[in-house]
Amino acid sequence: MSTSAECTGPTVAWAAARRKEFCEAVAAFNSTKPVLILSHHDADGLSSAAILSRALERSGRQTKVRLLGRGENVWSAEMASELRAQDIGGLIVADLGTRAEPPLPGMPTVLLDHHVPSGMPHAALLISGHGLHPTPTTSLLAWWCAGAIAEVDDLLWLAALGIIGDMEEASGFPEMATARGRWGITALRKAVSLLNAPRRASAGDAGPALALLLKADGPKAVLSGEYPETALLQAAKAEVQEALAEGRRAAPHIRGEVALISLHSACQIHPLIAQQWKARLKDKVVIAANTGYRPGWVHFAARSGSGTDLIDFLRHHRPQGADSVNYGNGHAQASGGALQPEAWNCFVAELGFGADMQVPA
Repeated sequence: MSTSAECTGPTVAWAAARRKEFCEAVAAFNSTKPVLILSHHDADGLSSAAILSRALERSGRQTKVRLLGRGENVWSAEMASELRAQDIGGLIVADLGTRAEPPLPGMPTVLLDHHVPSGMPHAALLISGHGLHPTPTTSLLAWWCAGAIAEVDDLLWLAALGIIGDMEEASGFPEMATARGRWGITALRKAVSLLNAPRRASAGDAGPALALLLKADGPKAVLSGEYPETALLQAAKAEVQEALAEGRRAAPHIRGEVALISLHSACQIHPLIAQQWKARLKDKVVIAANTGYRPGWVHFAARSGSGTDLIDFLRHHRPQGADSVNYGNGHAQASGGALQPEAWNCFVAELGFGADMQVPA
């Protein structure tokens, strides 16, 4: 069963219908076993997981949270094996994309997402923000749905973190205005910057960020240092800032409509570098490629300031060896992927770049 948005604006009636569907789906979970929440490790995914976990536990359910990090995908064979070993009563997948097949066949499943779907599931409930204008982040979808099973007014700040983290702060959501007035926009923005740091650092471990969100009562508690995880996040942020300063020295190579920036860093700086150059090269598709992020792969982030649909662009330039799991997902204006060297070399050659932009096979 899928429920995606095909209207303009998240109406009260639409949100109420999604809450009802979510409540019914959770009620069908086995209540004697924990609910497993799978989520992305960025600010939106972390906030979604924290909202869902805290709301479910307030409703009397046990939960476990599994963050997916560097090189992991919920639809991979490795993840399927891991899930089969879990003794759980239900599965919630948040901010990890959408496929037609369920991650764990036979397990009651809810998917919350706002990316361009890569398939519509029939054996799971999909609550998708794709097609709504503005597009609600996964954390905002999670907060709407969580209100059907518990009191979550005090958790609105978590949804605001996801909204800011996915650059939807100016989209006009009334929830954002409420959070701004209640918790302060400066504290919210600083918290997002800190929470995003661990997954971008070389270790790629966002566990401390999640632990912080599962117990803090607001963004000021995230920043205050009263919890030991804050110091870990600050150290990760310092590492990323140093790597980012180095990455900013890389000059773009331009061929036609594409600007390509080569990086080699163990930190996940390629999306930040692509975003930076997008503002300066507004008529180009900016691709920041990182050969140091994960051994044996070239991870890249694509951004566009010209309105180019990047999902369509990457589909048109898909090289042999690219797969739907690691390539060309996300948003129309923020996409990317990961390619092994041979596929990457074909990709950049097809875009018009020479051997200097290729990597050793």
